[in-house]
Amino acid sequence: MKFDIKDSSLAKEGKLKIEWAGNHMPVLNLIKKRFQKEKPLKNITIGACLHVTTETANLMLTLKSGGARVLLCACNPLSTQDEVAASLVVDYKMSVYARKGEDKKTYYQHILAVLNKRPQITLDDGGDLVSILHTERQKQLKEIIGANEETTTGVIRLKAMERDDALKVPVIAVNYSQTKHMFDNRYGTGQSTIDGIMRATNILLAGKKFVVCGYGWCGRGLANRARGMGAQVIVCEVDPVKALEAVMDGFSVMTISEASEIGDIFVTVTGDKKVISWQDISRMKDGVILANSGHFNVEIDVESIAKNSRKKRQIRPSVEEYIFRNGCRLYLLGEGRLINLVAAEGHPAEVMDMSFANQALACEYLIKNKGKLGNKVYTLPEEIDSNIAKLKLEAMGIIIDKLTAEQKKYLESWEEGT
Repeated sequence: MKFDIKDSSLAKEGKLKIEWAGNHMPVLNLIKKRFQKEKPLKNITIGACLHVTTETANLMLTLKSGGARVLLCACNPLSTQDEVAASLVVDYKMSVYARKGEDKKTYYQHILAVLNKRPQITLDDGGDLVSILHTERQKQLKEIIGANEETTTGVIRLKAMERDDALKVPVIAVNYSQTKHMFDNRYGTGQSTIDGIMRATNILLAGKKFVVCGYGWCGRGLANRARGMGAQVIVCEVDPVKALEAVMDGFSVMTISEASEIGDIFVTVTGDKKVISWQDISRMKDGVILANSGHFNVEIDVESIAKNSRKKRQIRPSVEEYIFRNGCRLYLLGEGRLINLVAAEGHPAEVMDMSFANQALACEYLIKNKGKLGNKVYTLPEEIDSNIAKLKLEAMGIIIDKLTAEQKKYLESWEEGT
């Protein structure tokens, strides 16, 4: 199987969308130009399990320009843009295994199809490629130079593997780069989650009690965007420092059990399971909307919602209405999966420009350091992170100050006091 996509006739539409996104990814384009000249990834096979979007397509083209053989499958059954998958296959001759709405069996068949091509570097968004390598394809581990991980959820899984001495390959936690999580997670997730909710429901956010579960970088971005739309934002947290930060940022902070009785819209962004449990759901008022913007569809207890409802219907695309025995209605968005990619197009290209610049440079870093890295989770060197920020500023036409020699000396010394 060289590829598995829904409809190759969608390629023309996909190519235009890929080009549009590429026009808004100047940093990745600069890396692409250098890669075309230097070919740092020559003869390397890269297997990627990422959201198949226009932005991801531009990352794949960048890696290919560096000399790599690239294979791509979806990291979420509902996030694939079929027109993008079609264009990558038809116009760019890549092996893509992704269909929007694919079932669980097909999802894992696609992952195995990528691994069958014996990649030397893997790119993950959620850790599924690395996980299956360690459970079902252990003989291939010796062929792996290293792996990249894109998102918080995947890094959590990989850090747990490292802690248990189960990790057998070096991993670059791209999510740890400041030019990734401080921008992608905050500005990308913040905007695209609101976009997904609005496209799915077309509701007015102003005046609604909007409950954000989790105040990490994603939660910060979402809470601020919801407030900007006029919502009354409530934050639920388990970390006392993050909860305090939310209070100081001007948000109401309370337990999920308290929020469940008054909230109108609930969104989870934690990376943990059953953040909104059936016990919480059973207290909610009629007509609440539940959405998730964490990687996996485990943050909302969807199974209990289905079990305790007497009626279910698809009332809008990406909106399921559940009616409970007491007559109350609940609206679940996107089956509890990533709402920003199920109902919308994911993060803006300008944000993914930095995230995928980190991915591309992380591949180059793994090759340059082949055999030198232990089986641990690493952060990209600070100079790479800083260079990405500089390139982004340049692309935006922004010039910043530089330290003088006197200032540098002062910051590096201890002798000079008041």
